[in-house]
Amino acid sequence: MTDVVITNFTYQYPNSDTKVLNDLNLTFKHNHFSLLSGPSGSGKSTLLYFIAGLYPRFIGNDATGTISFGPTNIKDVPRNQVSQQVAMMFQNPNQQFAMDTVIHEMTFVLENIKTEPAKMDAIIDHALSFCGIEKLRDRVINTLSGGEKQRVALACIVAMDPPVIVLDEPFASIDPASRTALIHKLKELQERHGKTIILADHDLGNYQGLIDEFYYLDPQTHRINLLNQQESQRLFDQFKSTQTINKQLAVPPVDDKSAILKLRDFQLAPHNALLLKLAHFNFYRQRTTLITGANGIGKSTLFNALTKLLTYKGTITYNDKNIQKIKPLTYAKNVTLLFQDAENQFLNVTVKEELDLSFANRTNQAYTHEQVNQMLERLGMQGRDDQVVYSLSEGQKKKLQIVEMLIMNPPVLLLDEPFKGLDYRSLKTVTDFLKQAKTDSGQTQIIISHQLSGLEDLIDYHAHFQDQNLTYQGAI
Repeated sequence: MTDVVITNFTYQYPNSDTKVLNDLNLTFKHNHFSLLSGPSGSGKSTLLYFIAGLYPRFIGNDATGTISFGPTNIKDVPRNQVSQQVAMMFQNPNQQFAMDTVIHEMTFVLENIKTEPAKMDAIIDHALSFCGIEKLRDRVINTLSGGEKQRVALACIVAMDPPVIVLDEPFASIDPASRTALIHKLKELQERHGKTIILADHDLGNYQGLIDEFYYLDPQTHRINLLNQQESQRLFDQFKSTQTINKQLAVPPVDDKSAILKLRDFQLAPHNALLLKLAHFNFYRQRTTLITGANGIGKSTLFNALTKLLTYKGTITYNDKNIQKIKPLTYAKNVTLLFQDAENQFLNVTVKEELDLSFANRTNQAYTHEQVNQMLERLGMQGRDDQVVYSLSEGQKKKLQIVEMLIMNPPVLLLDEPFKGLDYRSLKTVTDFLKQAKTDSGQTQIIISHQLSGLEDLIDYHAHFQDQNLTYQGAI
């Protein structure tokens, strides 16, 4: 029986006067499924890092108070034995992997916990099967989609078989069907295998009726409260109305004149595996198009082709000019990609340096410094000029990344999972910014997102990716 007991726990970042976690006293019960929610950047990830034993080991300062597994303070557990108590699944799975392929990563994980070699194959087979990714066994991790990487990260944890599992926004890049399936897998780990599950998430969909406790981190008091049934129901009800887009959308007319990007006789087949085949497809000027589809189907790969980062067959034209005949820098300033992983977008160290770089390289004066400061304030990102970008929470990194791309203000902005890690209020603020860019600057936006809540007023067209085809749909 291993409760995770947090006592008089307080933490504040170096050079900050604000306590991000303030005198926490709570118990995550053994063999329970606990959900933790709260706004982006409120400290959820920080707490999970401490529970997993990653902090203070990989951070400059310690917290006060204690975290114990049963009677044992986690600080008294030898470092090489912490993984026998707890494993963590990161919000960004790229931070989790050390090896090149899935099988090598899982073998590496088992070697680190000194698993007998003769038992490894059976353990790996079980973990892959449990997570439904047997076909990914020999794949190179860097070729996987974000959702596939998250499934691999979970399979590694299943193979480790710790009593406590903590997960930080684990479904941010996963399609709705996979999300539902994996939440039920976590419930199975709890009920059939006796695991203690502690999970942080902004998206409250699919948890009701499955979790045992619902905790909320208050951004004003920096304390965590256990919600009663009525309080939990209120949050679930608020979120329920925003989980899907109940909107009938027009199917765009086949009008080449209003198209800004045109794909003709297009084939996308990296590694000789056909992902997409289109005789004729248009993306339309000054419109926001949402692309949906299952994980690993090729949506991000399509964006790589549209930005000339990947070879393809056929023709892509931008403003009726073959993109292969446009100089790379010129094209990149006109058709710009917001990466799924915000860290891949950053080139400098501090927030101010990143913003200054965007100002220096923008192609127009659409945004003043004063307007950008107002945008940062609306996103709760003010006063962070000197903060190292890599010390931001995943949600804060995403906010900074989006503001940078808006400063650049390209005619066409491709956004790959732009709402990952954002709480609902921040998401609505970001969609307001995107609507303004479309209205004021005539920006064309193409968005890949599994997150559908709050997008009603932004989306003009919906294209669904399925069966190696991309087709416009009349509804979402």
